[in-house]
Amino acid sequence: MPSLPELAHRTFFRTLSLLSPKGQGMILRRYFDWWHRTPDPWKLSTDDYEQHKYRSTLKHVPPRPYRRIIEVGCAEGVFTHALAATYPEAEITGMDVSGRALARARARVPERNGRVRFVQADLLTHPAEPGFDLAFCSETLYYLGRHERLQRASAQLSGLLKPDGVLVAVHPWPEADRLHGYLDAHGTLKRLGEEVYTAPPRPFAVTVYGARHS
Repeated sequence: MPSLPELAHRTFFRTLSLLSPKGQGMILRRYFDWWHRTPDPWKLSTDDYEQHKYRSTLKHVPPRPYRRIIEVGCAEGVFTHALAATYPEAEITGMDVSGRALARARARVPERNGRVRFVQADLLTHPAEPGFDLAFCSETLYYLGRHERLQRASAQLSGLLKPDGVLVAVHPWPEADRLHGYLDAHGTLKRLGEEVYTAPPRPFAVTVYGARHS
């Protein structure tokens, strides 16, 4: 069962989703800029649990060539750096709402020759840029709140993919069962597999989808 602080955290973001998508996005930008007033506030680059989660995520990516990759909610670019090393021939886009986080991401993974780039954007309102072979969405959906916003996010994530593209979603378990259910319900995504990691301190699920656009 979630702790009281975690329940309060989730209630706060559900309340934010009563705003318009534009208003919600503005608050989220300010919220994450505040968190990123100091570098790496969640210790993504040093925490053993986070590193285990990144390795586990990459393990579940179907083995095939990927030309264009996008990471939604890239924060300061820790996982983006791993993607650039894993897929040295791919064009990689990191997307986040926080300008402060992206400034550090650009320092961590320099933008060069169009191979790596970072975009400040909100998943709910940013026009979907289609044509990605592979997309990642990790630890992001629970910030979006209500039913309608999660439906919208699922449509936006699906819209990023080219036909037969792959989406990898990673969120805490058992909350991932609810959050990824919106992806399951979206008509253009087909679940390819899921693994739940139950070891402490925070169980999580890695769920893989394939695009089935007509």
